[in-house]
Amino acid sequence: MTQIESAKNNKITQQMRSVAKRESLSFEFIRRGVASGSIVIPLNKNHHIHRLCGIGKGLTTKVNANIGTSTDKPGLPSEISKLKTAVSAGADTVMDLSVGGNLEYILEKIISESEIPLGTVPIYQAAVSAQKKRGSFLKMTAEDMLETIYQQAKLGVDFFTIHSGVTYDCLKLIKKTNRILDVVSRGGAILVNWMQTNQKENPLYERFDDILEIAHEYDITLSLGDGFRPGSILDAGDVLQIKELRLLGKLAKRCREKGVQVIIEGPGHVPINEIKENVALEKRLCSGAPFYVLGPLVTDVAAGYDHISSAIGGALAASLGADFLCYVTPSEHLRHPDVGDVKEGVIAARIAAHAADIAKGIKSARDWDKKMSQARKRRDWQQQIKLSLDPVRAKQYRESSRPKNSDVCTMCGEYCSIKLIEECVR
Repeated sequence: MTQIESAKNNKITQQMRSVAKRESLSFEFIRRGVASGSIVIPLNKNHHIHRLCGIGKGLTTKVNANIGTSTDKPGLPSEISKLKTAVSAGADTVMDLSVGGNLEYILEKIISESEIPLGTVPIYQAAVSAQKKRGSFLKMTAEDMLETIYQQAKLGVDFFTIHSGVTYDCLKLIKKTNRILDVVSRGGAILVNWMQTNQKENPLYERFDDILEIAHEYDITLSLGDGFRPGSILDAGDVLQIKELRLLGKLAKRCREKGVQVIIEGPGHVPINEIKENVALEKRLCSGAPFYVLGPLVTDVAAGYDHISSAIGGALAASLGADFLCYVTPSEHLRHPDVGDVKEGVIAARIAAHAADIAKGIKSARDWDKKMSQARKRRDWQQQIKLSLDPVRAKQYRESSRPKNSDVCTMCGEYCSIKLIEECVR
């Protein structure tokens, strides 16, 4: 049985117990959440990992880091370094989005190195394979797509982004929406081109039952991709985005009926005042399925600092009910990220996730801040560094500017407010 089938049959699996212990919640709470579809536990039966996580209602907000080769940067060693950096920085999951080099070999190596749940977008490998074999990704077939999904499932991929909401019906609306950026999803763009050229429906929609069979066999969580997510704040909330979301809600119901765990992917670029509506709509249309958001980025003009724009939107979205944040790096929209970008992206997303957890009332989140505040009151610098989201960075800053008196910092020196008040009230 899959996780969701076990939960519906009142069976508490070892994975549910592991998640419950990590979250300091009861086994029964996790079982009920998995049974209802409000919580998922991404884990392929063929993947053995050390850091399992649950994603969904009542749990701490999780963070995903994207890695993977590009056609300009096809080297595997750098991606393994990024994987390790993401894990050490505290990412809960990672996605391999490779499109350059030997994709099967790259994925196999990344899976073997990953100690956290790993996701992919199978249409990438299917398209690249068709490009190599037939001269164009437009010549790939439905069977190519399904075969790639099956191959990746056997390798141990824990969750798939599947763009089944990119339908021929939606395709007709692209020009009518007057979007500034028509399609910014790579998977969505591949499928739109394929559908337009071949004048056929999206096989990931037509053959959705076949995809469910594969996901069920390996207990893979499906992440229903938002191929029509807005790539500009001016495109947010348009008819195309909402039409796709409504369809994803229907597909999510089919997933649960088949015994397959499911999450819903969301925008994208969204003005800060529209985030609340976006989260509420997903929860309503998709029956409370965990919401996985890319940011959302609250402005389009922060090139070089999009990790900050993303963290602002992510913190608000998660505080309002989003469950899973996909990081954005400082290099977003500009270049292939390096190891430093990966770390900056993970830390920014973790700050957003933690801020949201405080707002959600997650006790462990508030307790963490309480311990930090107490350490600051004591001016216990070692403890402050230890409690930091990024102890390495905190230690570097502390050691780079030594104060005359070791119980203060060089910001205020002898006029340290905490020390002055402590001496005053003794």
